[in-house]
Amino acid sequence: MECRQCGSPIEKPGDFCLVCREANTGTVVLEAGRERATITMLDGEEVVGETTVTTTPEEGELEPVERRNFAGLLGDEIRRKRPEEVYAAGDREVVRAVRDDVHHTFLRVDDEDPVGAVLAGRGDRAPDVVETPPLEKIGGSHSTLIGGRTGMAAIRAVADHPHVKKVIPGPIDAGGSGSQSGLRAKVTRADDGGNIRMLLRDGSSVQENRIVTTARDRDTGERIREDLNGVLDEEGFR
Repeated sequence: MECRQCGSPIEKPGDFCLVCREANTGTVVLEAGRERATITMLDGEEVVGETTVTTTPEEGELEPVERRNFAGLLGDEIRRKRPEEVYAAGDREVVRAVRDDVHHTFLRVDDEDPVGAVLAGRGDRAPDVVETPPLEKIGGSHSTLIGGRTGMAAIRAVADHPHVKKVIPGPIDAGGSGSQSGLRAKVTRADDGGNIRMLLRDGSSVQENRIVTTARDRDTGERIREDLNGVLDEEGFR
């Protein structure tokens, strides 16, 4: 295998070239299953390679270590490519473990045909990444959040997303006595500009919070909404 830029040998398809210091992969698509994951490398609209990594799932106290090792192998493959974008589909726990391992921005994509979904959106400009710390993204005239620390944790989980510019808490619609179900959060309603809403519910009290994203249209806002709801699922807020 050779570098597509300078012709120097590379070990695996899509690897970053250490001779000319140029990337051979612009985008990585991760399809993660619990036992098997596939990494597809794209350069523009061309598929330049595919790598499959497998594991044997463990149970009990061995499971976290096994999953972390699996994620580490997948992370190693992604780091070899040094891509500009990483899209992910499939098992959320595996995806989260890989994301934590590589410290790269991941975008969720359609589970049915992840590579096809990424290629279909090739003409769309990717939303900008916001580097602002989560707490600095939270602000507005209403500073009180329902749910106390739990409500703040849900807001921070959303504010930590790289395509969220601002989270603006709204007024609290207070109702009757609280429920035993605890606080729940859901992101909904992308508007034409790609901005969305986050509903916090604690018993019969509801708070609607505005989320300003870097999306430029409703479709991109909907993809960010799905990604944020996945984050809330992972954190146990839905």
